[in-house]
Amino acid sequence: MMISFIKAAVGGLNSICKAPGHRQGALFSHVKVLAAGFKTHEIPPDYSDVVLPQKPKLKFLNKVPNLKKAKKEMKNLQDIRGPATAANTFTTGQYAIVAMGGGYLHWGHMEMMRLTINRKMDSRTTFARWRINSPYKPLTRKGLGQRMGGGKGAIDHYVTPVRYGRFIVEVGGKVELGEIEHILTEVAKKLPFPAKVMSRESLAALQKKQADMEQNNQNPWTFKKIVHGNMLGIRKVLSPFDLHNHGRFTGKFHLPGRV
Repeated sequence: MMISFIKAAVGGLNSICKAPGHRQGALFSHVKVLAAGFKTHEIPPDYSDVVLPQKPKLKFLNKVPNLKKAKKEMKNLQDIRGPATAANTFTTGQYAIVAMGGGYLHWGHMEMMRLTINRKMDSRTTFARWRINSPYKPLTRKGLGQRMGGGKGAIDHYVTPVRYGRFIVEVGGKVELGEIEHILTEVAKKLPFPAKVMSRESLAALQKKQADMEQNNQNPWTFKKIVHGNMLGIRKVLSPFDLHNHGRFTGKFHLPGRV
């Protein structure tokens, strides 16, 4: 009896609401429709296969290389130009600081990264490892007030060259990107070259975007085609570096829009 009464009431409400010129808001503001159901939550990530190393924190890097005799070198700016050929893929971690341009890392930069990451990360669930070497390239400098000449100056300090796409620090463990991103972003802003925090997914998306740009390019006059055809004798003013990288780099700077 009760069920039939409810059906009749609902049918009467529907007939009233279907009448022309009727304001449904005035009636349904007093009618509360109850709905029950299960909430859908995202499945938490599975960290069963993650193995934390015995020493999860970044180790101390030497300020000066262990050499029997210090040897001076030329500038050789080729070591910061072009893309990185080593340490440009993930190994055991899920997140990393990736260089978006070339430059030199001093020992002070490395110590800043080590102290910041080791203090703020949770070593019980997170580990970090270096993807760069300790400073090994010597830079010379003369004292103030000296005249020109007199040979090459004395070694002032050592640096580590970094190219585009090189991983600086790799972080992993039982942690998500949101828990560690603010720490890595704070470190990346203090580096002497543009750097970005990336995960495995974002790195794959960046590589896929570059491949799609090359495949779906609508402009037939690409850098590669112009150089291959030697239009206007452009090969005379291009270096072997530009020919090899198809104009995607200007010195240590990367041109992301160049196809």
